Amino acid sequence: MTSSPPASPVIGMLRVLTGGGVIGILVFTYVIGIPRHGASLIDYFGYFTNLTSLLTSGVLIATGLLSLRRRSVTAPLASARAVAVACMIIVGVVYNVLVPGTGSAPAWVSVALHTLFPVLLVLDWVLIGDRAPMPWRRLWLVLPYPAIWLGVVLVRGITDGWVPYGFLLPERGVLSLTLHVAGLFAAMLASGSLVWALSRVRGLGTPGRSEESGSQALAQPYRRASADATRP
Repeated sequence: MTSSPPASPVIGMLRVLTGGGVIGILVFTYVIGIPRHGASLIDYFGYFTNLTSLLTSGVLIATGLLSLRRRSVTAPLASARAVAVACMIIVGVVYNVLVPGTGSAPAWVSVALHTLFPVLLVLDWVLIGDRAPMPWRRLWLVLPYPAIWLGVVLVRGITDGWVPYGFLLPERGVLSLTLHVAGLFAAMLASGSLVWALSRVRGLGTPGRSEESGSQALAQPYRRASADATRP
């Protein structure tokens, strides 16, 4: 995966502010509500939305800081960003399409985490050109994170009976759990495929083919001159 030109410092600052704002929302929501019900911080971040929003914010801040320093995003960080965007698409679709209006958080928090944040991430991914096309052979990268999350949640469901979502309760049976897990993995692959495809859209700041061809054409005389100079 080739590197791309860094985004502008303005984009970098917006990414840092957005990531910091989401972390602030998560902290605020925990402080005002969860401790009153005796839930632990581990339970709070056992929810896919909360944990994914936290991790995505970290990735967003990291890419923003690189842009502020006028440095290109590394390939591992670009892959992490792609996975984060794919996961947040799942968060937005599940909440707004399948289970709208659920949850005990204030309405504005739900809108920020389940709608506004995923939309901003997708727009940032499509419009800002500091990411190279994601290789299709790396599409599998969207699976380890939800697999680890699911593994921890299922183990907790068996051992202490706590699960973040009702469809993951052990008493639902092996068949129900298997179907829901398979559905999640299928949804992740579909979301990842969309993100991988969108990485091929030429974002702002990405040189077009004509520009690249022109640069190569301009470089040819200099290359020839250098070659002639080295001949005896």
